[in-house]
Amino acid sequence: MEETEILRLLSDKRTRERGFDEIVDQYSEKLYWKIRSMVFSHEDTNDILQNTFIKAWKNIDSFEGKSKLSTWIYRIAINETLDFLRHKKSVAAINTDGDMSVANRLMGDEYFDGDRAQAILQEAVSLLPEVQRAVFTMRYYDEMKYSEMSKVLGTSEGALKASYHIAVQKITKYVKSHDDFV
Repeated sequence: MEETEILRLLSDKRTRERGFDEIVDQYSEKLYWKIRSMVFSHEDTNDILQNTFIKAWKNIDSFEGKSKLSTWIYRIAINETLDFLRHKKSVAAINTDGDMSVANRLMGDEYFDGDRAQAILQEAVSLLPEVQRAVFTMRYYDEMKYSEMSKVLGTSEGALKASYHIAVQKITKYVKSHDDFV
C-alpha cells in the first residue's frame, strides 16, 4: 500500500487502526533488522520494536507530514534503540556475561546465521558509541544517504560523515587486531 493511502487511512478515526496495521506490516521486518544490527539480541530487538510501534501509535496524531512516514517511524525506532543502549550501559557498568564477547554470544545465538568474520565485525560495531553505531549501521548496512540520516537523527550531514569516518577507522582497527578468525 502506498504511503498516501496509509496517511488517508490514518487521518480518519474509523480507519486509523487499519492504517496503523499497514505501517506495522510494511515496516516490521525492516525495523527489526535495523534494530538488531545495533542491539544483537533477538529478545531485546523484539522489545524495542514493540516499544517503537507503541510510541508511534500513541503519537500518530503528532505526525505532521513534514517528512516521509518511513522517516518518522525510523526515527522513533532509532531513538528507542539509542535509549535502550544508554539504559543498558548505565545499568550494566560491569559486563555481566563475564568474558563472553559479542562474537561468542552471536555464534551461540540460534538466530545468528553468520560466520566468525561477521561475528567479529558485529563485535567491532557493538563497541562503537551509540550514535556512531547508528550512523555506521544506517550507512554501511542500509546504504542510507547522509541527507536521509540527517532527517532521522537530526544532525548535520557533515557531522554524520565525520562520525561514519571515525566509526570505520575504529572498526578497521578492531578487525585487524582479531585476525585469528581468518
